[in-house]
Amino acid sequence: MRRLLARRMKFHLFGAFFVSVGCAALYKFGIADPRKRAYAEFYKNYDPMKDFEVMRAAGVFESAPPK
Repeated sequence: MRRLLARRMKFHLFGAFFVSVGCAALYKFGIADPRKRAYAEFYKNYDPMKDFEVMRAAGVFESAPPK
């Protein structure tokens, strides 16, 4: 029973470290990178003036009345 706490703590610290690194890697490659690619693809062909004109024609803005 000697040094039982130290042995178990070492095991749990290494285990927690590897689990946290694994979760961070899964989040980065499973969620963050695909989200970045989706935003980049969206804004590659995005025309803010065209979107503004559509919202203006719909009457969204009070300061820019529809034509």
